[in-house]
Amino acid sequence: MVIQKWVGARVGVMGNPSDGFGGKTIACLVRNFGASVTLRESSAIEIVRHPLFDALSFNNIAHLEATASLDGYYGGIRLLYATCKKFHQYCREHDISLADRNFTLQYDTNIPRQVGLGGSSAIITAALKALMEFYELGEQHIPKPEQPNLILAVESEELGIAAGLQDRVAQVYGGLVYMDFDSEYMEAHGHGYYQALDADSLPPMYVAYSSDRSDSGQIHALVRHRFDQGDPTVIQAVQTWAVHTDEARAALLRGDWRLLGALMDLNFDLRRRIYGDEHLGPRNLQMIETARKLGLPAKFAGSGGAVIGICEDGKQFQKAKQAFEDLGYAFTSLVPTAYRDLAPSSELARAVGAGLELSAV
Repeated sequence: MVIQKWVGARVGVMGNPSDGFGGKTIACLVRNFGASVTLRESSAIEIVRHPLFDALSFNNIAHLEATASLDGYYGGIRLLYATCKKFHQYCREHDISLADRNFTLQYDTNIPRQVGLGGSSAIITAALKALMEFYELGEQHIPKPEQPNLILAVESEELGIAAGLQDRVAQVYGGLVYMDFDSEYMEAHGHGYYQALDADSLPPMYVAYSSDRSDSGQIHALVRHRFDQGDPTVIQAVQTWAVHTDEARAALLRGDWRLLGALMDLNFDLRRRIYGDEHLGPRNLQMIETARKLGLPAKFAGSGGAVIGICEDGKQFQKAKQAFEDLGYAFTSLVPTAYRDLAPSSELARAVGAGLELSAV
C-alpha cells in the first residue's frame, strides 16, 4: 500500500495574527507551494530523513555552516515523528483501535521555509491525512473540526512552538475559510466557528517573499505574554482585527476589492504598532513599503517573511515583479485552491455553495 497526501501553503488574507488570541481571520490555501507526505506499508515503522532538509552529511565544514544558517538545526523529520506520537496518543485516549500494521513515512516540500506560509503545518496535516487513511479512520473517528486542534497540538505541545489554529483550519478544509476563535464558542464546542467562502471571490493577488527566515514561535510568544497579562493595547488590537475581518468578509461577498485592499493595509499597520519594527525586521518592512510605493495593498501572509496583496492590472503586476526582484525578493501571483480542487464530499460541497458553518459538516 502506498498513500500520498498533498497539502498547499496557507496565506492569511485578513485578521492574522489574532487566531492565537481568540480573534477572527480569513485564510486561503494556495496551489503555488505545497508539502507532500508518502506512506508505504512496511515491516517496521520508519521515518525517512529528507536528503536536503534533514541533512547530516556535508561536503565540508563550510557546507555545514551554510546549511545550518539557511535551514537551522531542525528539519521536517521531527514534525513527522511528533505527528505519529500525537496521532497514536489521540487514538488511545479516544479508544480508537488501530490495526497491527507498520509503515514508512517520508515528506517533501517546496513551501519556502520559515516565511509565514504554513510550511510546518502543511507537513503535519499531510501526515495526519495519510495516517488516517492507512488505518482506515474517517471523520467519525477524528471529526474534521477537531483535526486542526490535533495538528496544532503536535507543534504546541510536542515541539513547544507558539502558534494559532488558522493554518491548520485552512489546510484541513482547503479553499477560503472565515474563522472565529471566540473563547466562549471554543469552550462550548471544542473548536472555532468555521465558514466556507467562495475562493473565486478573491481578487487577483500576489505574494512576495524573502530568503530571510523568521522565528514565528518566538515572535508570537512575545505578544502572547502581553495578551495573557491583560495588556489593553493587545486586547484592543485583537478586537479591531476581528472587526476588520468581518468587514473583509462582507467586502468579499460584495466584490468590493478596494475596501478589501484598504483593510489589508490596516491589518498590517496595526500589527506594526503592536509588534514593533525591531521584531518585524527591515526586510519585511522593505517589502511592505515597496508594494505601497507602487500603490498596492500589502500585509503579512503569516508571521513574516512573505507579504501578500491585491494587483488587478497586468502591467502593474509586471512593474511590481521587477521592483521586488531587483531588491532580491521572489514575486508571483497567487493561485487559490477551491473545495472542488480537493474532491470534497457532497455535504462539504453543499456547505461551500451555501456558505454554511463548516464545523457542522
